[in-house]
Amino acid sequence: MFIKQLYTNCLSEAAYYIESEGEAAIIDPLRDIGDYIALAKERNAGIKYIFETHFHADFVSGHIDLSKTTGAPIIFGPGAVTNFDAHNAKDGEIFKLGKISIEVLHTPGHTLESSCFLLRDENDQPHAIFTGDTLFVGDVGRPDLSSGDMTSEELASIMYDTLQNKILPLADHVIVYPAHGPGSSCGKNLGPNTFSTIAEEKKTNYALQPQTRETFVKAVTDGLNAAPVYFAVNARINQQGYDNIADVTARGTKELSVAELKQRLSEDIILLDTRPASEFTQGFIPGSIFIGLEGRFAEWAGSLLPFDKQLVLVTPAGKEEETVVRLSRVGFDKMEGYLKGGFEAWRAAGEKVDMIIDVEADELMMDIPHDENLQVVDVRKETEFGEGHLKDALNLPLSEMTDVVELAQFEDNQNLYIHCAGGYRSVIAASLLKRQGVHNLRNVLGGWGKIKEQKDVKIIKEASVLN
Repeated sequence: MFIKQLYTNCLSEAAYYIESEGEAAIIDPLRDIGDYIALAKERNAGIKYIFETHFHADFVSGHIDLSKTTGAPIIFGPGAVTNFDAHNAKDGEIFKLGKISIEVLHTPGHTLESSCFLLRDENDQPHAIFTGDTLFVGDVGRPDLSSGDMTSEELASIMYDTLQNKILPLADHVIVYPAHGPGSSCGKNLGPNTFSTIAEEKKTNYALQPQTRETFVKAVTDGLNAAPVYFAVNARINQQGYDNIADVTARGTKELSVAELKQRLSEDIILLDTRPASEFTQGFIPGSIFIGLEGRFAEWAGSLLPFDKQLVLVTPAGKEEETVVRLSRVGFDKMEGYLKGGFEAWRAAGEKVDMIIDVEADELMMDIPHDENLQVVDVRKETEFGEGHLKDALNLPLSEMTDVVELAQFEDNQNLYIHCAGGYRSVIAASLLKRQGVHNLRNVLGGWGKIKEQKDVKIIKEASVLN
């Protein structure tokens, strides 16, 4: 028996490769399927099954392309309705894989079709459970993402029964392999590890402690942040189908000359610049939106960019395909090429460029007492802001600054100093503000992390949200 977790940090997503006697199964694959095929080939195995724990909302799965490539059937739990060929397994149905087996446990709550897969070893003993978004390390899946008509409270009540009847009875030694790790928006507060055991979760996971149904429902539903806007898009794509990733990649990696890009800019497109923040602020094509590859790139793209507009890319040299693939993972299919030679080709052609002024935190602190028009704009989450911020700062969370929403109107005489926690989100925010005509702004390098280190800084811990 061989098990490998294939973890993708920028999405906090875990797919799994399971193998016995030359037969392999893949659980919750990403859209780019090359790693799974390569691993099976390397181990002289054939992919026999593709298991999906549910209709994922935070990424586009590779189930359809992987099935077409390998001939392996796609297996969902009970109740999953798809626009493509798939096997709806019964609760308790068993699939043989070499000398081991995988049992389907229907575990609704996160979504109605959510299912876990219990792996039994060569002696038919429970060894590990692949829990999808039903059970995480230290958390459970949020119950507010269902495409049905049920309320979060109703789904949470169903999840209570799932945990009591399907998860808690499992033996303590059973390994827990979830679909996500820390940073995922599919739960409230996932733990730092990407796997655990039933025994450990019984000790430390708030959702598995002895409690009434009412207490559980309140604990699971309280404090949920709004789900990223792209979640509904991805869940629909995973249910209905999508373009082959090879076709998407071919379109997205088409070279465009400076002249061709200028022509495209006269159309209603999004120009996305994925270079490092430190390079973008020093010079970029006017109207560009910055989302750098070095951060949680795909998540921010999915949260901020429209899916119905064509994207044209400006990338670091050699990162064109990576950019396209990572965008495709969250459902972007309308990528129409990239600027050949990158931003330097644009600059070399003598075209107009824009820039964002970077300032150090100490410069901000020196300017505050002497500039009556200075306005600090804090683009961190409301919870981060509430834990500490500068006096008179306005909170405009980046997650609310989508390209299709008219951003807050600032006065022409205001000098905006924009910051986040470390400097990544603030550059995204600055690019969005510039795109909407707000140009009198500065980006605070190092963000709140540097600001709070300054001498005599006064930290406020109360709400002051810009609406």
